[in-house]
Amino acid sequence: MAFLRLGSKSEIFHREGHTWVCTSGLPSDICINIGEMSFNLHKFPLLSRSGLLEKLIEEYSNGEGSSLNLRLDDIPGGAKAFELISKFCYGVRMELTAYNIVSVRCAAEYLRMTEDYGDGNLVMQAEAFLNEVLGNWSDSVRALEACEEVMPQAEELHIVSRCIESLATKASADPSLFSTTSWGRETRPSPEDSGLWNGISTATKTQHTGEDWWYQDVSFLSLPLYKRLILAIESRGLRPETIAASVVHYARRYLPLMNRQSSFDDVNSTVTNMPNTCEADQRALLEEIVGLLPNKKGVASTKFLIRLLRTAMVLHTSPSCRENLEMRVGAQLDQASLLDLLIPNMGYSETLYDVDCVQRILDHFMLVQQAAALATPPGIAEEGQIIKESPDSLTPITMVATLIDGFLAEVASDVNFKLPKFEALAATIPDYARPVNDGLYHAIDVYMKTHHWIADGEREQLCRLMNCQKLSLEASTHAAQNERLPLRVIVQVLFFEQLRLRTSISGWFFVSDNLENSQNQRNSAAAQQQRDNGGDDDVKQRVSELEKDCSSMKEEIQKLMKTKRSWRNFTRRLGFNRKSNSCCPKGSKASKLRAVAPSSGNRQQNCEKIEVVPPETVKVN
Repeated sequence: MAFLRLGSKSEIFHREGHTWVCTSGLPSDICINIGEMSFNLHKFPLLSRSGLLEKLIEEYSNGEGSSLNLRLDDIPGGAKAFELISKFCYGVRMELTAYNIVSVRCAAEYLRMTEDYGDGNLVMQAEAFLNEVLGNWSDSVRALEACEEVMPQAEELHIVSRCIESLATKASADPSLFSTTSWGRETRPSPEDSGLWNGISTATKTQHTGEDWWYQDVSFLSLPLYKRLILAIESRGLRPETIAASVVHYARRYLPLMNRQSSFDDVNSTVTNMPNTCEADQRALLEEIVGLLPNKKGVASTKFLIRLLRTAMVLHTSPSCRENLEMRVGAQLDQASLLDLLIPNMGYSETLYDVDCVQRILDHFMLVQQAAALATPPGIAEEGQIIKESPDSLTPITMVATLIDGFLAEVASDVNFKLPKFEALAATIPDYARPVNDGLYHAIDVYMKTHHWIADGEREQLCRLMNCQKLSLEASTHAAQNERLPLRVIVQVLFFEQLRLRTSISGWFFVSDNLENSQNQRNSAAAQQQRDNGGDDDVKQRVSELEKDCSSMKEEIQKLMKTKRSWRNFTRRLGFNRKSNSCCPKGSKASKLRAVAPSSGNRQQNCEKIEVVPPETVKVN
């Protein structure tokens, strides 16, 4: 922490009860009263430094040597600040710090301790040290806290705005770009870290981790100063998430109910034991905190917003404050849990939980979803028709549908829960947002079990809320045996279950045929590929077979030629080559085969030309 030592003389002031006495050896000739404290001092040291005291002494002095009594109840900082000013006027050693600089600066301005009444007067000294204080984060926070005691004078001298500007600039900047000394968050190194190695210090430097390093420091500020600081930081473009985290930290510090899980016992004890003044302060604080939260969706967790809403209900804040919180919760309802929605009823309704509040939150969620669908390419063309291009758009509303079904099942056991409210809450969720209706069926079953006196017409009206086609096998089995359901609903469940079974069996056969066809196609493709890969081998094999056939044909032709020569020699021996007319009647024709010997070329081609000669008359001798 920064400090400034002024003066060189030893201490000459001592306190006697409510009186400060100067033991300089000279009798006191002026007594200055501030509240309950009195200061027995001397005129000359005071009037030589203060324009105001010089004027007062001249006006009220009765002559030389007379004692004078003055009252300075309006001096900023009171008796503590005037004690330091008295030491400065006497040249006694004193120390200025971040805690007292603001009150001393304001008191010096009030007493007109300017350069007109001596060089290096207190106004100049205090202003120079204040500039040094504002260069340090921690000292700036301390100085801003000290402004609470002298707020009018600090505002007039622009000390408050200067402190806020300094803090806002540092909080908005990256702390790693500045030294730890300028930020004032240095820590004392341990003996193990403060050693030297070859003349080089091995002490580790303080590192600022995360964006929450300043939350704790500013949480000590009063609400008006904290609000001004947050607005100044926000104007510098700091991320809304960072600002919201600081506001959440501040709210948890000053709103005790935020740290409790609101139950009926907590609510009753809080309302009974909380004083009216404290309740009013807490109410004003909560309304201011809600106003400080950035309007961006998701900057604060849904759990925190719902707890803030519960606290607002307990403290009976303004309707606009509760409506603001309900809208914030509705914008991010998909991030809530079932336990968060179980808000104890603080109104005049007969139900255990606040169903009307949940209905308003759900209505706002649906408005946000509709606005988002109009602003972007719609993921839903018509109710029940989902476009494949944006499947993620159904995730939030599907989560909310599951959440509301669970809430309905939880509050359905309340005998005071009226059927119109049940139907209104369940019907707010569109049908396409429920891929499975098991949760809604469970809520309807619990409601009919608890409200067993409702008429059959009301049961049928209640069952129209669910889609029997979207029940799982387990839920359909349970519904088919549920005696509380109307007969028409049971028949409808059985019909859709049979239809689903038939569709499943047909689909199984269709899949089997497709698998068989796919297997055949794969086998054919594999065979074709094998033939393509082995095409060259098949050609070689066929050429070899043709060569073998050709060789066999050559051998057969050669055998046939040898046989024909032998036959011709045999006929010649028998004399069949002579002409004879007796063997044939007149007009008959005879044919003679004349074999033409094959040439060498024809012999190589393994073929023989056989010629048919015209018939001649054969004569027999």
